[in-house]
Amino acid sequence: MSEQGKQVAKVAAIIAGGAVLGAGLGLLFAPKSGVQTRRDLSRYAKKAQVQALRMGRAVQAGVKDVINHRNEIAKPCEEPPVLTATLN
Repeated sequence: MSEQGKQVAKVAAIIAGGAVLGAGLGLLFAPKSGVQTRRDLSRYAKKAQVQALRMGRAVQAGVKDVINHRNEIAKPCEEPPVLTATLN
């Protein structure tokens, strides 16, 4: 793995660890009962799943558009250009 890839992996691990730690502390000091918290988390997870699916579809559509646009731009010429030379 390249040095840049290792740096990205470190940052991602730090962010993920912070998210897990924050979630754990939030549950530890939660003002609601366990049943209410689990219900709220379940609802949040379902909403997040729907949002992630929508974002994934939007990204997929965007990538397809870019590929199609690139294919239109990079179409090979039907006929090669005719080169003419003039002698003076």
